Amino acid sequence: MEHVDIAIIGAGPAGLTAALYASRARANTVVFEGGIPGGQIVTTDWVENYPGFPSGISGAELGDLMTKQAEEFGAVIKSFSPVSRLESKDDHFEIEAGEETYEADAVIVATGAIPRKLGVPGEAEYTGRGVSWCATCDGALYRDKTVCVVGGGDAAVEEAMFLTKFASKVYVIHRRDELRATKCIQERCFANEKIELVWSRVVGEIVGDGSKVSSLVLKSTAGEPDLHLPVEGVFIFVGVDPVSSIVSGLAETNDAGFVRIDHDGRTSIPGLFAAGDVTDSDLKQVITAAAKGASAAFEAVRYVDEERVCPL
Repeated sequence: MEHVDIAIIGAGPAGLTAALYASRARANTVVFEGGIPGGQIVTTDWVENYPGFPSGISGAELGDLMTKQAEEFGAVIKSFSPVSRLESKDDHFEIEAGEETYEADAVIVATGAIPRKLGVPGEAEYTGRGVSWCATCDGALYRDKTVCVVGGGDAAVEEAMFLTKFASKVYVIHRRDELRATKCIQERCFANEKIELVWSRVVGEIVGDGSKVSSLVLKSTAGEPDLHLPVEGVFIFVGVDPVSSIVSGLAETNDAGFVRIDHDGRTSIPGLFAAGDVTDSDLKQVITAAAKGASAAFEAVRYVDEERVCPL
């Protein structure tokens, strides 16, 4: 069984920053990632609010830079190595990833969150055939077509603006009568002639012809009759759900499943830390994920050092 000082589960901005800080502190650091390093940021077309890049940077490029920087300081990143088991022992943790088992003195959970589904008829049937959660991935498929974005936060509005590069018309469907997105993003949205806001509506059903999406049934949150909206693509951005099953029954979570942490990233279990979108922090941005990853790594290194000097 291979021993590591600090094991990090997840290679998004939080996990990669934690890896950078832990490896710079000369901790033997291994990062386990079920897919491609970078996390959800690699599907983001453009990041314009990360310090140091005044003209912006593509999400894929930023994720690649974070990965290379962590590796340059000695972090080992194991791509396509999903963790299937995390268990707390008396003085260490056991991690099972693929066919290998590892022993770690401390663990940082940075598994992130995944886009939330609507749970309406037609959503599952037409996933990949008109229903998507990634405008950057699928936007080019809808050149000169009519599409919609469901949601009213920053991600929804930014993705709607990205889709105007391809689609002839983009509807933004929001359950309230005003957007939740940052004001500067709203202003750019309202100024875009290709975007039309549909207020006080929720998706009741996604309708198709058996092979692709053709329209939506929109229900009113204000007592109005149902509305049938012809669209060929539906992009859903209504929040995220934490990927926290790996710590289920181990660390304390809130009612929504997000891992509870203190200011420094400690969970309810000594030696187990968490950072990024999987935690119960309110603001979920690249910069906050990175900051929380740094804090968690700092405390994890201190925990490992103290255990070596004064073992339990």
